[in-house]
Amino acid sequence: MEALLDFFAQVPTWFRASILVGGLMIFWLLEGVIPLFQFEYKKFKHAGLNLFLTLTTMVIGFGMAGLLLMASDYVSSHQIGLLYLVKMPLWLQVLLGILLMDAIGAYLVHLIEHKVRWMWKFHLVHHTDTHIDVTSGLRHHPGETVFRIGFTILAVLVIGAPISVVMLYQSLSVLFAHLTHANVSLFGKYDRLMSYILVTPDMHKVHHHYRQPWTDSNYGNIFSIWDRLFGTFAYVPDMSQLKYGIDTHMAPEENESLSNILVIPFQKYRQPLNQNSEVKEV
Repeated sequence: MEALLDFFAQVPTWFRASILVGGLMIFWLLEGVIPLFQFEYKKFKHAGLNLFLTLTTMVIGFGMAGLLLMASDYVSSHQIGLLYLVKMPLWLQVLLGILLMDAIGAYLVHLIEHKVRWMWKFHLVHHTDTHIDVTSGLRHHPGETVFRIGFTILAVLVIGAPISVVMLYQSLSVLFAHLTHANVSLFGKYDRLMSYILVTPDMHKVHHHYRQPWTDSNYGNIFSIWDRLFGTFAYVPDMSQLKYGIDTHMAPEENESLSNILVIPFQKYRQPLNQNSEVKEV
């Protein structure tokens, strides 16, 4: 465990890049072999738009990395945070650190984005994608990236997470972004069983359905326990019921145009058009 943490405390750039780029390439190929849905779309054009937004996420992430490192160094050196309230084995500290990073830095901010109107208008960009595939995972407006990193820093301060745990969590987060968005049929009947602990591909894709209340469910990033604990979990046994996108922005000129996507947060708020009451709890 110590060797693993030592590695992530000074994780090399090539390793993080290999997860991002390697994951994209592997799942891109799998989408052609075992697709979940047979999309009729311009895959490279779609990827180009999403990868541009991924690039902006990376640039902002690098720009705010110093703040994240400062926060982590401070709390870990002064032993401030939830991880230091009770003495525990190293493996348990790491596990709790990852769980709580997921709760605050992913689940909580995601939930708030769906409840606070001005934040939703930034997060809306992620939901406008009508063809969810592996490139959709990091399709975020630059503004959303800023306050997501802000919540990651908040999580570090509350938890007292050392930088090794932060980097381990972020590496897993990128991997799960690829896994849960990729247009592949991976786990079949085991997906539902796995969703008792982890966010699975079929579970997360319910969140990308174009109508409420399915849109307002399954906020988890790595662990599904937060959705189950706080009553936001939903499961759809028949994936053919899903339709991707968001009902307020289904026109291609709005969800496929980079110039429009970048200004969506500054446009007038649109009330959801329809609701779907077919949520099935597990």
